[in-house]
Amino acid sequence: ELFAVPENTTKNLDFTMSGKGGKGGKGGKGGKAPTSKKAPQSRSSKAGLQFPVGRVHRFLKQSVQHSQRVGATAAVYTSAILEYLTAEVLELAGNACKDLKVKRITPRHLQLAIRGDEELDALIKATIAGGGVIPHIHKSLINKSTKGKKGAKF
Repeated sequence: ELFAVPENTTKNLDFTMSGKGGKGGKGGKGGKAPTSKKAPQSRSSKAGLQFPVGRVHRFLKQSVQHSQRVGATAAVYTSAILEYLTAEVLELAGNACKDLKVKRITPRHLQLAIRGDEELDALIKATIAGGGVIPHIHKSLINKSTKGKKGAKF
């Protein structure tokens, strides 16, 4: 008795030798177990982004002509670009806040950040409401020292 089965287990064994596996269905080794169902994961989290890839994809589809198609990776790429630019502007605006010793970013800080950076200034041509103007005094208007005019009175 090399392959002996204990006596108490012979009652519970049901053998069906179908050759395909236990769960039925087409091919393979049966279906997935019900507990292995993964929770749905957003495309933003798959790409490691904070910006909404699905929403950007929807906006891209709305903006092209009706017959044209938008690839799935176009939305991921566009979301990544938007997230990078936003992070860049917010970092520079935060530095402007730190220089002025305040803790809240205002439109003025955004204006100073964008106009202070050469590349962002070329990219963003819009007027920022409440941003004010960049401080600049032309060279010819700066008062020169009075070396030659000792007796000059104003």
